[in-house]
Amino acid sequence: MLVRGIGRALCNALRVEQRCLSSKTASTKLETKESIDAAQLAALEKDLCLLVDDKDTFIGTASKKDCHKVSPDGNIPLHRAFSVFLFNKRGDILLQRRSNSKVTYPDYYTNACCSHPLYIDGQQENMVTAARRRLNYELGIPLDQMNPELFTFLTRIHYYDSGDGVWGEHEIDHIYVLQADVKIKPNSNEISEYAFVPKNEFNAFLPTLEGPLTPWFNMVRRHRLKLWWDNLHRLKEVAEPDKIHKFKEEK
Repeated sequence: MLVRGIGRALCNALRVEQRCLSSKTASTKLETKESIDAAQLAALEKDLCLLVDDKDTFIGTASKKDCHKVSPDGNIPLHRAFSVFLFNKRGDILLQRRSNSKVTYPDYYTNACCSHPLYIDGQQENMVTAARRRLNYELGIPLDQMNPELFTFLTRIHYYDSGDGVWGEHEIDHIYVLQADVKIKPNSNEISEYAFVPKNEFNAFLPTLEGPLTPWFNMVRRHRLKLWWDNLHRLKEVAEPDKIHKFKEEK
């Protein structure tokens, strides 16, 4: 298995330890502003996310900050997002660990890229354009290695998670798969570790991780990942592009 890291590598996939993985950990306390990356703080104010209704219809905009701040009554504005699951041509999946300077879910493990299309110059950003932009920014993948036709849109997931009680998520998440051999040079302000994990080692690998899974990745892992991973050669046949799933959270 190919393993690389920034600072330190992910745990060896063959070393299995009994740790509880949950998207409901108490280890998500908000970092002080001094420890949060300046670019992330700026993006909280200037980036405009797309507000949607429960049918994913665009209804307006709000700052990234306002879209992730948990109100006293627990409300978080529903907004549009995307998640990219990256596989190399051998079929290994890329897992990454979010930097400890992330505002939301610091030190959580997740899929390759999770972010938002933005409202730019009076227009809604195309979803694949947004995905390529963030994959380039977070993982350093050259744009010319991510042709738009390589992205397969699978489905949408509507989920809510209150995070640490200060910052959380309430999104309709558009799920894409990108399968390609790409060059990776992660942005350490965004990602602290990453690894490509083969399918036959994945279940043994998860208990070795030193932190929890993000709620969206954990949800996909439980409900759809095996189906997609088993069918990388015919993803369009198993895609559900017209559906918006609301999977039940694991108790």
